[in-house]
Amino acid sequence: MDEDRRTPLAAWLPDGVSIIAMSLMSGGAIQQNWKMDVLVDGTPEAWVLRTDSTATLTHSRPREEEFALLTAAYAAGVTVPQPLMLCTDKSVIGTVFFIMRRVEGIAAAHRIVRSETLGGGRVALVQKLAAELARIHAINAPLPFLKPHPDEPPGLRFVAEMRGHLDHGRRPRPMLEWGLRHLERHAAPRGEIVLCHNDFRTGNYMVDEYNVTGVLDWEFSGWGDPHEDLGWLCARCWRFGSEAEVGGVGPRDVLYAAYEQASGRRVDDALVRYWEIAATIRWAVIAISQAERHISGTERSLELALTGHIVPELELDVMRATT
Repeated sequence: MDEDRRTPLAAWLPDGVSIIAMSLMSGGAIQQNWKMDVLVDGTPEAWVLRTDSTATLTHSRPREEEFALLTAAYAAGVTVPQPLMLCTDKSVIGTVFFIMRRVEGIAAAHRIVRSETLGGGRVALVQKLAAELARIHAINAPLPFLKPHPDEPPGLRFVAEMRGHLDHGRRPRPMLEWGLRHLERHAAPRGEIVLCHNDFRTGNYMVDEYNVTGVLDWEFSGWGDPHEDLGWLCARCWRFGSEAEVGGVGPRDVLYAAYEQASGRRVDDALVRYWEIAATIRWAVIAISQAERHISGTERSLELALTGHIVPELELDVMRATT
């Protein structure tokens, strides 16, 4: 962060806080995360400043809403970084941001799926992920910025949302439309509605040798069917080359059993697999949107450009799951 932004940031921080060092952390194609080493009344602390990248996705929540979600999750006992402060004054660094404590651990998906020991081992890690999802789905804090619980089945709501995105695309996507038609025809009636993380997957949680140390990236959260989060975690696109069905790290039956025990609700395997198809389509739509950020010239990035090239593989996954 350049001095033109760091100086007003230092002035905005509470008395007794001084910045020792700041550096941009890796990852974060949609948001920027800045590592902050600070002194608080002379005591070293590790923080993270989170703010928007140059361009954002239309379905990504603004930082003040993500901060509220993180605060609710922390209060509910979900393993998240402690939220510390929110700044909505864009004159400070040019955009809204919030600061949270920095948690230690590994988030790199390619390392997690190849490890037999991280998080306490594959079975233990899946059980801990199930417990985190159960805690998320129990959050009942007032979050007035979230749209009210939809009266229609969540599957039909999802189909309408994704069709809206595809209708504004540069080119037709018949395989994705095929998948949406399949979801439309097989949508389940509206059931229990809970707060869903909507991006709970390997790469968005941190682990050390023994535990999950932090659930990250809350900018897509909203009301939905609890099976949505289970399907997202199990979707093939988030296994990172591993054959393990749960996020590339462990077995499906362990996830179901641990989630049922922690949440008190029964898992419907057919619904999880329904939402796996939905997850594949949603990730394809996000990949198209990210590529558009590069193609349009809004944010030139090789990473964003390459993201668009995964869409055919996702379309193939949709075809395999629906034929």
